[in-house]
Amino acid sequence: MAADSILVCGGAGYIGSHVCKALERAGYRPVTLDDLSSGHDWAVRWGPLERVELSDATALDRIFRTYQPKAVLHLAGMIDAAASVQVPEVYYLKNLRSLAAVTAAMRRHGPTNLVFSSSAAVYGAPQDLPIGEDHPLAPINPYGQSKLMCERLLADCETAFGLRSVSLRYFNAAGADPEGEIGEAHHPETHLIPLALDAALRPVQPLLLFGMDHPTADGTALRDYVHVSDLAAAHLAAMRYLLQGGKSLPVNLGSGVGYTVRQVLQSVARITGRDVPLREEKRRPGDPPRLVADISRAKAVLGWEPECSDLDNMITTAAAWLTRSTSDQRGRDQAFHQGP
Repeated sequence: MAADSILVCGGAGYIGSHVCKALERAGYRPVTLDDLSSGHDWAVRWGPLERVELSDATALDRIFRTYQPKAVLHLAGMIDAAASVQVPEVYYLKNLRSLAAVTAAMRRHGPTNLVFSSSAAVYGAPQDLPIGEDHPLAPINPYGQSKLMCERLLADCETAFGLRSVSLRYFNAAGADPEGEIGEAHHPETHLIPLALDAALRPVQPLLLFGMDHPTADGTALRDYVHVSDLAAAHLAAMRYLLQGGKSLPVNLGSGVGYTVRQVLQSVARITGRDVPLREEKRRPGDPPRLVADISRAKAVLGWEPECSDLDNMITTAAAWLTRSTSDQRGRDQAFHQGP
């Protein structure tokens, strides 16, 4: 019997590629929809790639007819909260339009189960910790606002045509595939752990440390980091929950533990044997000082537990991926310069 097809919007990206691997391992056929504006074709190793702009209704109609998916996992969008403050119109347009086009295609073609890649940015500055899903929603940057608007769109689609969805509110994704097949490769990179590893292992320029006056133990921002493989497992669990008739709801995904920037840098130094060179800068606009997830709903409703999200493990797998990808790139550069 043929495996059920699952559309993965943004499946060529960091988290999306790990999701595709988890789907294939679980017996599904992941179908990646990606325009490759920030994803990579080399990361699409499980199932076919449909290179498509998600606003293209004609292309979406063809894809839905061809694959007849059981569900859609939507991970496409722009993710840099700091950049969203500078170009808010781009974030609203890209993030909301891509999801609206996909939900419109779902209305036309029938599948009513969607797992959405949301963000802890919908909460804004927390009133208390850890943050539960019933915390007030008050984003402090356009990125978070765009994710909240997407969640509201999904609620309206449920009223309009019965779409059911799980909005996975990620905290900070980190780490890389433990088997070394895929990992983080953003251009430009904005996440702390790969930037810190790069500064330690290839000390061309120092890591920029934004904000030393946060209300935390050491003055640096405190974040909840969750391994990307754990995120992939949560997408699979959320999809199965919907396929079994589960109701729409938001779900936090984190480790339930917070680490300051300086604690992360200490772990990087311990694992690599090299200190991270730093340049201290002022706080960035739109950065909450502390974010830690309450993950009790994910455990109770999805049966999900973070299994790989120990800080040292996240940094170790990320370091292994960075070392391998750097070596691979050097090999490609050498081959290019030597010629055939």
